[in-house]
Amino acid sequence: MGKDTEKVNNEKEKNVKKSKKADKKPNIFVRGWRKIKEVFSELKKVTWPTFPTVLKQLGAVLVTVVIVLVLIMLIDLGLQQGLRWIRNDTASSVVEFLSEVL
Repeated sequence: MGKDTEKVNNEKEKNVKKSKKADKKPNIFVRGWRKIKEVFSELKKVTWPTFPTVLKQLGAVLVTVVIVLVLIMLIDLGLQQGLRWIRNDTASSVVEFLSEVL
């Protein structure tokens, strides 16, 4: 019976050692590699747009940018003219303002 209890004790010690190793976090390289694998796994699930769709969306963005650019430019020119009128700058007139815009 002494050998049986020794075997049981040895197995318990081995199980305790294994559980301690299982509780320990893997090193940074293992964790980093797992993250990289997860990222590639998620990228495989992504549905990428077709090239014509990308071109349509690019066109919409460019048109929107040009429209906003023109609006900001007109507001800026209008504020400049308003400041000139406030300062009573006689050199500027409505004709000069229109020539600047055009």
